[in-house]
Amino acid sequence: MHAIAQDWRSAPLTEADKALCAYAAKLTHQQHDMAPSDLDALRALGFDDRAIHDATQVIAYFNYITRIADSLGVEPEDFIQPWGVAGD
Repeated sequence: MHAIAQDWRSAPLTEADKALCAYAAKLTHQQHDMAPSDLDALRALGFDDRAIHDATQVIAYFNYITRIADSLGVEPEDFIQPWGVAGD
């Protein structure tokens, strides 16, 4: 899990999982550059339209909710330990 959070590109993931991470990164950071070819790349790796839809909803939700939390100064819960802290 830490390898994915630190750098998903070098994490031990399947080709399909790396493609999904690339899709999530692009949707998060370059959403205006999204194109039908991004969906085609996922389809070529076995994702059907329902899976792509569901993944897009989750990615978009996390983008939305983190922006809300950041803009309102919401602090993480005390019981959630930061990455890299013993016990996680």
